[in-house]
Amino acid sequence: MRAPRRAAPLALACAALLLAVGGCGTADGPGPVSSDARLGPSARWQPRPGTTWQWQLSGALDTRVDAAVYDVDGFTTSAAEVAALHAQGRKVVCYIDVGTYEDYRPDRQHFAAGLLGASNGWPGERWLDIRRLDQLRPVIAERFDMCRSKGFDAVEPDNVDGYANDTGFPLTAADQLAFNRMVASLAHQRGLAVALKNDLDQVPQLVGDFDFAVDEQCAEYQECDELEPFVAQGKAVFEAEYNLPPSAFCADARKLRFSAMLKHLSLDAWREPC
Repeated sequence: MRAPRRAAPLALACAALLLAVGGCGTADGPGPVSSDARLGPSARWQPRPGTTWQWQLSGALDTRVDAAVYDVDGFTTSAAEVAALHAQGRKVVCYIDVGTYEDYRPDRQHFAAGLLGASNGWPGERWLDIRRLDQLRPVIAERFDMCRSKGFDAVEPDNVDGYANDTGFPLTAADQLAFNRMVASLAHQRGLAVALKNDLDQVPQLVGDFDFAVDEQCAEYQECDELEPFVAQGKAVFEAEYNLPPSAFCADARKLRFSAMLKHLSLDAWREPC
């Protein structure tokens, strides 16, 4: 699940349709795996500004939402469900945690005890020592392999801003940049697009490494301007708000060309898009 937001500055992730969402590659899934460190944007799907989206991480998957992109849990969503969404012309994003340990995931035994830090505020979750790239790389790679094998088009790696939180480790901004770039490279090697989640302070350094952004509450905390570099590069910004009425953020979201909606914090199927 998502980590609570820190205090300031971050405060407290079919041809016609393919054109509409900026698709490139096939409608059935991601492109082939490359041995290159990174695939060029033309080799993988990349959502464009204004692409509609749905974000559902809890409850029975509701495939009736009118959205071009579905962002869903990588572990609990089946390959059949991904295929069903593709059959409806949707692109599908694999939500997967990379920066925290979750004691309820089937691969939890792959995380050595020395990697586990402080709680991130969600039950069963603890921050990871992202400095240990050697230990985390194979685990994250295996998770992304799962996403690809199920047919996902992209990944939303969560909790990639540990350096700005109380993790129990002396993480630096440089540590976070190295980790986030490794995560992006692992996704690109598998032909998957990859989202930058919430790490607003590092957008200037990372916008070139990531294909789109997923952000929570940038309007509530008056941070949305920090995501403009994504739109400037033709990359979508998917925004979720929890506490503001649409009248308080939709006008600005449209002006910024963000794909914004009001969601329940539980991220069930309900949504109120702009």
